[in-house]
Amino acid sequence: MILDYDKSGLVAVLESPVFRVNQIRRWIFCRKVCDFNLMTDLSRGFRDGLVEKFGAVLGGKELMREVSDDSTEKLLIEWLDGEKVECVLLRDDRGHRTACISTQVGCAMRCVFCASGMNGFVRNLTRGEILEQILRLNNCLPANERLTHIVVMGIGEPLLNLNALLSALDEATSEDGLNLSIRRVTISTVGIPAGIIKLAESVKKGGKGYKLAISLHAPNDKIRSSIIPQNKIHNINEIIKAADHYRQQIGRRITFEYTLIADINDRVEHADELAKLLTGKTAIVNVIPLNPVKELNLKTPSKQTIEQFVKRLQSNGIQVKIRMRKGNQINAACGQLRQNFEQHQKE
Repeated sequence: MILDYDKSGLVAVLESPVFRVNQIRRWIFCRKVCDFNLMTDLSRGFRDGLVEKFGAVLGGKELMREVSDDSTEKLLIEWLDGEKVECVLLRDDRGHRTACISTQVGCAMRCVFCASGMNGFVRNLTRGEILEQILRLNNCLPANERLTHIVVMGIGEPLLNLNALLSALDEATSEDGLNLSIRRVTISTVGIPAGIIKLAESVKKGGKGYKLAISLHAPNDKIRSSIIPQNKIHNINEIIKAADHYRQQIGRRITFEYTLIADINDRVEHADELAKLLTGKTAIVNVIPLNPVKELNLKTPSKQTIEQFVKRLQSNGIQVKIRMRKGNQINAACGQLRQNFEQHQKE
C-alpha cells in the first residue's frame, strides 16, 4: 500500500529521485487524485510500474456511505483482510470540515456506552489505513474545499496504536501533505497514562504537539469504573497527572470529554464533583449528550438535565462546550455502522 510509506520510504522502495516522489504526492494530497493512470506528468511506463507494485492508491473498499440531513457523511471501509472500520465527515456552518477517523479494528476498552468495542479488539490499523480514511473524507468534499480539522475519535484507542497514528498525522500536517495546522488535530483517548507520557516525550523530542482530549465521562472512580472498565487499571488521578505532564509540554489546555448518560453521571452533584476535580487544571469540558446505541440500554438525559449540568459547571468556574450530536440518522456513533452491517450479513 503506497500510503504506508513516507517520502523517504517511497524514494527507497521506488528507487526514484525525490522530485518524482513529490510529483506523486502532489497528485494524491493536493489534487485529490487516487488513480495512478491519471497522474499525467508521470511517464506511462512509470505509471504502469506504480499500478503493478501497489495496485491503487487506496487499498480499502468503500462498502457503505450514508449521509444525514445535517450533511454528515459516514463511510464503512473494508480492508484487504476483510476487516472493517468507519470514518465520518462532519460539516458545520462555520466552514469547518472535520474528519473523524479510527485507529483500530474494534476496541479493547469496552466502554459500556460505545458500540466500538461490542465485538472486541481485532487489530491495529496501519499508517496507510489511517491516512486513507483522511484522504477518502477529504475527497468527499467539492474540489474547492479541503479538510480543516481531524479528530481521532473513531473506533479504537489511539494511544495503543500511537506510532502508526503519529506517522499518518505527520503526513496530514506536513506542508507537502494536506498541510493541516497541528492546532486543528485532536487525539482523543480513554486515558492511558503511559500513552499520554509517550505522546509528551515525542513532543519533547521535536514531535508535533497535537491537541489532547481525554474521555473522562465521570467525576469519580466508582462511576467511571462502572462505565469504563479501563479505569480499574488506571484511575482518574493517574490520568489527570499524565494529562498535566502533556499540557506542560504543549503549553495548551487539555479537553476533558464528558458523555452525559441519564441517571448515571448527569446530576448536579456530579457536576460539582467534576468541577472540584478540574479546578486549576487549565481545562475545558466537552459535554456530550449520549448518542444512543439500540443494543445498549442507556438513555440520553432530558434537555433540562443537560442545561442544569452545564450551568452548574459554569457556576463553578469551568469552561464548557456542548458538543451536539450529529448524524444520528445514519448510525454516526462510533461502531454503529460496522455493527449493523455485520449483523445484517449474519441474517
